[in-house]
Amino acid sequence: MSATESSMSIARTAARAASDKLADDIVAIDVSERLAITDIFLIASASNERQVNAIVDGVEEELAKEGLKPVRREGRSEGRWVLLDYATVVVHVQHEEDRVFYALERLWKDCPSVDLQLPDSEPASGQE
Repeated sequence: MSATESSMSIARTAARAASDKLADDIVAIDVSERLAITDIFLIASASNERQVNAIVDGVEEELAKEGLKPVRREGRSEGRWVLLDYATVVVHVQHEEDRVFYALERLWKDCPSVDLQLPDSEPASGQE
């Protein structure tokens, strides 16, 4: 079973919001085959804590327009790795250094990526 259309729509909306706030390297991974608790991990990064928080604010604002609120939020006070849990989509906004260190894409490399349909984005080239 792959991610639902609803999950993909949420991920695309969150990705556009992150992109609007100048997030770097936005990717989505369909983890639905491996995890029963969520469909998609959306991962984005920023060069500093202030930008991490700005991206988080942008994602929350856009999804709130669709009536969605995170069921859980973690890491906001530190601004290094903020997790927004929307049940079927989990958004990870990470400081660039933390993203390299934790390498979520490498952990989930056997899962398919999701086409986020972002303008000016290149197809995923197999992150390592």
